[in-house]
Amino acid sequence: MTYSQDLRKKAIDYVESGGSQTSAANIFGVTSRTIWNWVQRKKQGNLEPKKYESSPRKINNEQLIKFIKEHPDAYLREIADVFDVDPSAVFYACKRLKITLKKRRVTIKKGMRKKERTLSK
Repeated sequence: MTYSQDLRKKAIDYVESGGSQTSAANIFGVTSRTIWNWVQRKKQGNLEPKKYESSPRKINNEQLIKFIKEHPDAYLREIADVFDVDPSAVFYACKRLKITLKKRRVTIKKGMRKKERTLSK
């Protein structure tokens, strides 16, 4: 969570005017470690929040969507083989993109009648 510049400046001004970092943390509703970090960053001359870049993905989103549209009946392990990744990577990529892949077996032994089970062996 990023705190506003105004809050940061008020907290630092409070500490610089003689207040303790612990009391500033209680007054402004942040942790004392956060106040300490803000003071250190002010000493460095930059109070702006840090910018984080997302890490590169193992699977390209557009390629995955295109592949699933072309092969809607593919299993996770088959998709993983195409993209040369683990099936769990495909699972989390699909989850991130809100794509559901649901497969059902043609026959489920538990739901079959006894007569049908003996015929299928």
